[in-house]
Formats: sequence, C-alpha cells, structure tokens
Amino acid sequence: MSDESSAVIREARRDWVTEHREMYLESGGAKGHIMDIRPVGGPFMGTHLMIKYTGRKSGKVFITPLCYADIGGEVVIVASKGGADEHPAWYLNIREQSEIEFQIATQAFRGTWREPEGAEREAVWDFMVKCYGFYGDYQKSTDRQIPLVMIQATEEIPVFKAEEATGMRSY
Repeated sequence: MSDESSAVIREARRDWVTEHREMYLESGGAKGHIMDIRPVGGPFMGTHLMIKYTGRKSGKVFITPLCYADIGGEVVIVASKGGADEHPAWYLNIREQSEIEFQIATQAFRGTWREPEGAEREAVWDFMVKCYGFYGDYQKSTDRQIPLVMIQATEEIPVFKAEEATGMRSY
C-alpha cells in the first residue's frame, strides 16, 4: 500500500479514533476498552488499550488508543499504521524509552516493553492476525516488517487524564 492509500484509510478513521480516545479518557476507561470495530475493518468485540508516551522531538505527551491482545501475561500491540510504508510515530517514540505507560479499561500500568524475534515473533504475529485479520492485509500492503511490541506491567499507576496529553496526534 502506498503512503497515499494509507492516508485515505487514516482520514476515514480519524473521527472514529478521536471519538474513541475521548470516550475512553472521559469515562476513566469504563467505556472504550471493548468495542465493535467492524466499521473500521475489525471484529465485533475488539479490545483496546491506551499508551502514554513522550514525543522524541517535541517533548510533548501523547495518549494513543490501540488494539491489543494478551499472550502469556504480556500485552501485545502492533505498529501497523494501516499498512503504511513508514512506522507510526508512537512506535518511533517508544523506541527511545525503556518504559511505557498503558491503560487497559479502568487500570493503568507502567511497564517494560520488548520486540519478539524469530519463531516467537512468527507465533505472536499469527496470533494477532487471528485476533485482528486486518493486520495480515496491512502486512501484504507494505515491504516493511510491521513491528510487534510486547509489554509487561511492572507497577500500577493512576488512570490517564485527557489533560495529561500536551500533544494531539493526527491520525
């Protein structure tokens, strides 16, 4: 998929993503964790978390909602950017940090993250494609290997608040 085609997908999903993020934050996570994401090509019961990270260039704090799954007690997120030819900004930013903050429903955590490799990566990728079939389509549309990020919680923290975000990511 070209970056131009990816831009069309992002534009179509922009309002949905913004509304989803606001609902998740305003409800403290009571709403937005499990959602019907068929309108954007996903499953009926899609699970979502939010990650909070600092921009490597801007120094601003961003909060981004993403689909996730759990494998063996680790949370998995996918840096797909809708199959674009470049990595999403959130992924480039967390690569500069050793820890990540994330919220699942009404609980938030600080944790460490890693990228699986080799056979483990293949197994995790296959699992994520079973959960969210669109990831397979995204991979077919780009030459880059779409990164997987596995997160392990290390401590509980307060849930995210909208005012903590000093930057707003455009999708």
